[in-house]
Amino acid sequence: MRIGIAGSGAIALANAAWLAHDSHGGHAVTVWSPRGDGREFAAHAGDGVTLTATGLLQTEVRVAVAGTAATLAASADVLLIAVPVNGHRHVMDALLPHLRRGQSVIISAMGSLSALYLFEAARKRGLDITVASLGTTVLTARREGPSQVRIMTRRGALEVSALPQSRTAVAVQLCTALFGEGFSAQSNALATALSNINPVAHVPLALFNWTRIERAESWPQYHFMTLKVSAVIERLDAERLALARAFGLHLQSIQSHFTKSFATQSSLLANIAAELHAKRGGPPGPTDTQSRYMTEDVPYGLVFCTALGRMAGVPMPATQTMVDAASLIAGRDFNADNNLLAPLKIGSESATGLLSRTTG
Repeated sequence: MRIGIAGSGAIALANAAWLAHDSHGGHAVTVWSPRGDGREFAAHAGDGVTLTATGLLQTEVRVAVAGTAATLAASADVLLIAVPVNGHRHVMDALLPHLRRGQSVIISAMGSLSALYLFEAARKRGLDITVASLGTTVLTARREGPSQVRIMTRRGALEVSALPQSRTAVAVQLCTALFGEGFSAQSNALATALSNINPVAHVPLALFNWTRIERAESWPQYHFMTLKVSAVIERLDAERLALARAFGLHLQSIQSHFTKSFATQSSLLANIAAELHAKRGGPPGPTDTQSRYMTEDVPYGLVFCTALGRMAGVPMPATQTMVDAASLIAGRDFNADNNLLAPLKIGSESATGLLSRTTG
């Protein structure tokens, strides 16, 4: 297949190397750096670059480079959006004028109902597209150079939703064709948005290790997911699960997520973290106060959940406390940073109305 990847970070490059490799289909892959900050890619627009992957997959592959969203959309039958959620609207707005009827877009990972934003905006343009969403990334990776990436994990089990909902089976088949077995159907896009556990894990971890981040220390994050920090994460996760139930959704806990993703054996979150640290060491925690653990996971994860909580009448005191604490220490109001809430009408929509829209 012809695959277009929006993004030039670790996850985007990992997906590009994986999909272009002969053992995974040898697909024709084109990469686009949406913000133009991947200068090593922008310089090769119209040509291509050689990606080097290490770790789980060790290979060198050649991928094409698109200089614009229009070129990327024209080059692909399937588009994969692999940028942080705080970049989703920017990327989607750039792609929308160039999408074609019948194209499929995979969002990895989807948050804050960005899939619904893209799907409804495409419909307004008269475009019939399929938008598939994953609640987390297929691969975990670290970028090790301008065109080098280390692939650490290929998750064993992932759920897929689709808009329109009637194409969920097709979306599962597409993801299976691209990445292999392990994909199953998820009920709807809202379930996918709420199944992303990164915000409930990342924000307490960042806040309670803030001085390490501020001093740019090297710290293995699972080692610092201590008993008390894990207890706060579990509080946030309990509120996330209660919110999902208010919408008639039954999602897996954060403990189950780790078990399915990394084959852990423990049942308590602190013990799971200790087990992962013993197995893997890292990944290292963030060393930049502008980390996506704050700029993405607070407004597009926790703030999104508190907005849904108000809609559904579900109290979320621990989640709101983390939002307020993050805003205080970062010196910015994360409650106002989500640029998807307004166009999605989250503040004025009813719970039943939102559910109806997410089933396409």
